[in-house]
Amino acid sequence: MSTTTTTPSTETPTRRSFDYKTFLANNGALVGLVVLCIALVIATPDFLTGQNLLNIGIQVSTVAVLAFGMTFVIVAGGIDLSVGAVAALSAMASGWFFVSAGLPGWMALIAGLVVGLAAGVINGAANAYGKLPSFIATLAMLSVARGLTLVISDGRPIKTAPEVSFLGGNIGPVPMPIVILVLAAVVASFILNRTVLGRSMYAVGGNAEAARLSGLPVKRIIVTVFALAGLFAALAGLLLAGRLDSAQPQAAAGYELDAIAAVVIGGASLSGGLGKISGTFIGALVLVVIRNGLNLLNVSSFWQQVVIGLVIALAVGADVLRRKTRNS
Repeated sequence: MSTTTTTPSTETPTRRSFDYKTFLANNGALVGLVVLCIALVIATPDFLTGQNLLNIGIQVSTVAVLAFGMTFVIVAGGIDLSVGAVAALSAMASGWFFVSAGLPGWMALIAGLVVGLAAGVINGAANAYGKLPSFIATLAMLSVARGLTLVISDGRPIKTAPEVSFLGGNIGPVPMPIVILVLAAVVASFILNRTVLGRSMYAVGGNAEAARLSGLPVKRIIVTVFALAGLFAALAGLLLAGRLDSAQPQAAAGYELDAIAAVVIGGASLSGGLGKISGTFIGALVLVVIRNGLNLLNVSSFWQQVVIGLVIALAVGADVLRRKTRNS
């Protein structure tokens, strides 16, 4: 009987080299945030204090909640320039329903959310059924919402309901805006990652025509996406009004740019089909930490605008580079 022996292989397993390009492409915002925090810890001793970190958490809540809604729109291949104005209109409408219409506080709060939802539905319908590019449709809504905010308020602040002011308060030692931020992040992440609607957003953003031929109701998905963006914008507006204890006619001015920047810094593609809620949160944190650090370093607000603009330009440039790399 013959026996066979197996000769052990003399080849040593090859060690996979660390692909730093892929790592940076997937985690660039997080790496940038860590580097930024380390630099600010070295530059100013006030950055790492508990009170300052709490301030960062409160400030990021409004921008991040607004950006979560923007993430849905950008993943689906659109853009929403009206979220800042819709946030202000929702808060102002809530204050008007409480002060002038005499609704109970909780109903005034819900009315503010409904106003944001309705604005989003109009944006989505104009884009999906009216064939208006999302850029044009939401630019028109920006003007309409800002105008209505001034008409309702006559250019003056309006007192908000106690239920809205509660959103800007505390639960024990924890600020309520941070609690709302966590809840909004969980809900937004669940919608995007765990539902048919979320997967449909990626499909529509990746290739709307292919999604339509696959049987997806593309127009209804687009309306739903913009409706969600309007709802999240309304929540952000009510959070801001709660912190200020009043609805301000010029509140959230320019926040739409912060929301877009947060989504793009977080790794989403402006061409659609790519993005995640955790990335958007990190992107919002990057913007807020930059502003906070520049304030601590006594940099003038004029230069802060320059720095934020450069960060946005870098984020968009990185997105263009990612798209070229992906298509090559």
